[in-house]
Amino acid sequence: MENILVAGANGTTGKKIVNLLKASQYFNPIAMVRKEEQLEQFNVDGVETVLADLTKDLTNAVQNIDKVIFAAGSGGKNVVEVDQEGAKRLIDVSKMADVNKFVMLSSMGADNPEAVEGMVDYMKAKQNADEHLRNSELNYVIVRPGTLNNSEGNSKIELSEKLNKEGEISRADVAQTLVKALHDDAPNKTTFEILQGETLIGKAMNAIQINEINMSVN
Repeated sequence: MENILVAGANGTTGKKIVNLLKASQYFNPIAMVRKEEQLEQFNVDGVETVLADLTKDLTNAVQNIDKVIFAAGSGGKNVVEVDQEGAKRLIDVSKMADVNKFVMLSSMGADNPEAVEGMVDYMKAKQNADEHLRNSELNYVIVRPGTLNNSEGNSKIELSEKLNKEGEISRADVAQTLVKALHDDAPNKTTFEILQGETLIGKAMNAIQINEINMSVN
């Protein structure tokens, strides 16, 4: 089983990711948390943990880690230091540790921050983090969902490199997409947007992978 570091494991989406990984036959979750009091909830469930702060040295967080999911966020309180620089710190130490894949939870709108009224600073932070990952030489997947909601989810999405519309998607379906992206046969070195839709997550991701292969051949 591959060891998967989940940055932001204590968040609403992060907890769903950890639970999916725990139930998987392929992955072993390592929950990265910032505070000692956050450790117990994972330890009780038999989930391994690592104590690390995105604003500080992260070298210890990536020891014996095969792949990373970045689902952390400041909640808008410290977007440059956490959402941008924290992500970049984790990308850099992941590269030094020869991590096999880095899956980034980004946001729809990160490709054009100025167009997102009231969230320009956050979107710029996400854009800068995404760009740093693309330039890192790591294998990566950047997932940009629409507005997150807490509905149950149905494992079905709409996916494209650019959807050209706004919409919502459940955290449950976002978590499933991020975990699916970890697989070796999932798309690599790609960025795409997702919304709630009618296509099963695996099928939607296979379609974008086939499209990328065809584009590279042509």
